[in-house]
Amino acid sequence: MKRVFVSIGGGEIRNKTTAPIDECIVSLAKSRITDGHRAYALFFPTASHDSNPYFNSFRKTYTSLFDVKSDVAILTKGLMTVEHVAEKIQKADIIYVGGGDTLYLMQVWRETGVDKLVWEAYKRGAILAGLSAGAILWFEDIYTDSLVEGEFAPYKGLGLIKGAATPHYNTRVEFDDVAARQGYPLSYAIEDNAAVVFEDEAPVGALSAGGKAYRLIREDNGIRKEELEMLDARNE
Repeated sequence: MKRVFVSIGGGEIRNKTTAPIDECIVSLAKSRITDGHRAYALFFPTASHDSNPYFNSFRKTYTSLFDVKSDVAILTKGLMTVEHVAEKIQKADIIYVGGGDTLYLMQVWRETGVDKLVWEAYKRGAILAGLSAGAILWFEDIYTDSLVEGEFAPYKGLGLIKGAATPHYNTRVEFDDVAARQGYPLSYAIEDNAAVVFEDEAPVGALSAGGKAYRLIREDNGIRKEELEMLDARNE
């Protein structure tokens, strides 16, 4: 079974702008279930400081639209132990990491060890998906304004997927120059309502709910930009 990661550049799940991408994630997860149980999606709102309204928006999409059992993992506020969260991770068919403060997300996950727990679940077959902050933390390098709002800068990610990445590329077109200055050999630039699909940590194409995704390759004379080919959301 191939490992699958869906990196979503942005969008408003409460307005269902990413619904075609979400449908693809759910369809793939359901296709892997062999014992007839109802698909189970675990949502991490860590980057939004564990916002309950954010989880409610996720549930209204994944449960109401796609008949998935939705659950939430809270790592702050003292509501759940890491052991309790680990139990939820272990049974998840989908692990979805929401957007918000990327650096805060990585800090909390590293301190609790959840980064390793989620990655192990991904390796055993859970579909891993993330939006904005949740989409980029896994890469070697990330482009975010998490330290000072509105001031974008490159930072180190968790380093589990090769290359650099930025979400919201439709509003961060300067990332081409950033990637060139930083000397990134390979980068991914993902617009809102678009996603890059990785299988076994290698890109296989993109999904779209209106946006586009690009691969940026560094060459001697600058950056070569390639639009990623769109996948059929119902067949991938």
